[in-house]
Amino acid sequence: MKKGKIVLVGAGFVGMSMAYSMLNRGGINELVLIDIDENKIKGEEMDLSHGLPYAPQKMKIKAGTYADCKDAQVIVITAGITQKPGQTRLELAEVNAKIVKDITKQIMETGFKGVIIVASNPVDLMSYVVYKTSGLPKNQVIGSGTVLDTARLRYLIADYLQISSKNVHAYIMGEHGDSSFVPWEHAYVGCKKVKDVMKDGNIPMEELEKIHQGVVNAAYEIIEKKKATYYAIGMALNRLVRAVLDNENSILTVSTYLEGEYNQDNIYIGVPAVINEHGVREVVQLELNEEERQKLNKSCDLIKDMRKQSIDKIINEDK
Repeated sequence: MKKGKIVLVGAGFVGMSMAYSMLNRGGINELVLIDIDENKIKGEEMDLSHGLPYAPQKMKIKAGTYADCKDAQVIVITAGITQKPGQTRLELAEVNAKIVKDITKQIMETGFKGVIIVASNPVDLMSYVVYKTSGLPKNQVIGSGTVLDTARLRYLIADYLQISSKNVHAYIMGEHGDSSFVPWEHAYVGCKKVKDVMKDGNIPMEELEKIHQGVVNAAYEIIEKKKATYYAIGMALNRLVRAVLDNENSILTVSTYLEGEYNQDNIYIGVPAVINEHGVREVVQLELNEEERQKLNKSCDLIKDMRKQSIDKIINEDK
């Protein structure tokens, strides 16, 4: 395994936003690009490489093949189709499950033993597909989960309270989608609960729900205005990769496999987890109130329902 070697599968807007973020931030020794469009990744390799004289450190950038996966430390999968107008979430999941399953098989045929980070949507389902197809230990397959949702939440709270977003500690849990929720009891500004900050400022608690709704609606608004979202998720993926590369033991809200945590089993869902060089070191179990437990259960039920309808069948084909 080569320390600091990253393979990106999927050279679309999200993947290349992550790659550009890595180029600017440094900390990566080698970046390999893989895509079905070989001409495009050659162009992307050239374009990124021409920026290296202004990058913080030397980095090898290469348009590669699945053979390059063998000794990678981390593989990031962003490949898949985006949701088309009129297409249901299940239809999107079925198409992407087949694409992601095929990609995973090609990765594992090389003897890859590192960490796979999944960003293809619906991410909780796709993470499950990769886990079941790869045969890797559960900790080594991580979905981007609600890392982006959490970043949006921190930004919006910070903007509302006029405080640095780096001092906002709050999390979005559940599905990366409309059924996500915020455990407000565990949301802090510095070392003070957000609820207490609101109370002290005579700010109605309803404002917190408006902020969460702003997070839920953010992707729809951006897509309406510019067709797609990619910069922030690119930054979020870079953050997640760095947590693995630098063995940080950082807490991030990723989609990870639950085996009894939060009374859920055999499912990938967004929860706070400690991330290090082995992937997920452990799930952070927060004490949820009854309403929050119901919201998490609803999120899990939605995902399990889609799995039952067709995703499990796609996973088990050819087995």
